Amino acid sequence: MHTITPNDFRTIPCPTYPEIPLALMPGSKVAHMIEAARPCVIHIATEGPLGLAARRYCVKRDIPFTTAFHTKFPEYIQARTRLPLSVGYKAVRWFHGPSRCVMVATQGIEDELKHWGVTNVARWGRGVDTDLFKPSADARTLFGGDDRPVFLYVGRVAVEKNIGAFLDLDLPGRKVVVGGGPQMDELKRKYPGVTFTGPKFGEDLARHYAAADVFVFPSLTDTFGLVVLEALACGTPVAAYPVAGPRDVIGDAPVGVLHDDLRAAALAALDIPRDRCRAFGLANNWDKSVDQFLDNLAPFDTDTHFPSLSQEREPAPQGKAAAE
Repeated sequence: MHTITPNDFRTIPCPTYPEIPLALMPGSKVAHMIEAARPCVIHIATEGPLGLAARRYCVKRDIPFTTAFHTKFPEYIQARTRLPLSVGYKAVRWFHGPSRCVMVATQGIEDELKHWGVTNVARWGRGVDTDLFKPSADARTLFGGDDRPVFLYVGRVAVEKNIGAFLDLDLPGRKVVVGGGPQMDELKRKYPGVTFTGPKFGEDLARHYAAADVFVFPSLTDTFGLVVLEALACGTPVAAYPVAGPRDVIGDAPVGVLHDDLRAAALAALDIPRDRCRAFGLANNWDKSVDQFLDNLAPFDTDTHFPSLSQEREPAPQGKAAAE
């Protein structure tokens, strides 16, 4: 497998979201990298500059590809600019229209995309590294024994994540926010009693999940919410709104509480046994996700021809044969 990421390019920060790097004019280099890799199939992960460059390359040369819908960019853009959702989803239809299939994580997101006219949809669920994300008795001491219970949020600290809905809750114990983003300074000023740790990674991140009593997921716009699975794999029950994403991940499983009253959900989740959450996480590891992804690629003709950038296409034959 060969990946093309912003690390391969000069980048600029994304406007209003500087933590996200955007590749500068990647078209020619993306084309050269694809041809050097000579892949059997091409999967486009995002709708950013690299995704646009790869899409343009494939469409121009009639090379099949798949895409994925990970992020509700129309909703995110609307939250920042008030641009109507219909305009954002028109762009989504344009970008994903030529794709052999648009991979989505849940039934709820599939239904939403079909509502907006994106019909070439296939399922690709998410998985969690259950060797990394696991319960830890030692981690329970991370926040100390006092000021319990601990209610935790992990993710981007940005307006579309609806974090204020969590931080406004009247809950016992303490609230902890793990992550970074453009709303960090604003929320720190507004909620001085909340612990903001900044971004955490690897084993350190897993310890923060395992140290919490409840993981609170206030987002209304996520297409899945991998952090929900990571928390459950660490044995931490979940409280969230009953919306696409958490509803599709958890469903009726007794490992979380989904309720329009997020405070009630967070308090009720305290009573969920942690071993039940761990078992749910184990059932959603990466093996299942990988199998689904490969199944979505299986129908492809893998004998793809990649012409050189300097190679001109042969002119189409003329006359009767061309018409036929």
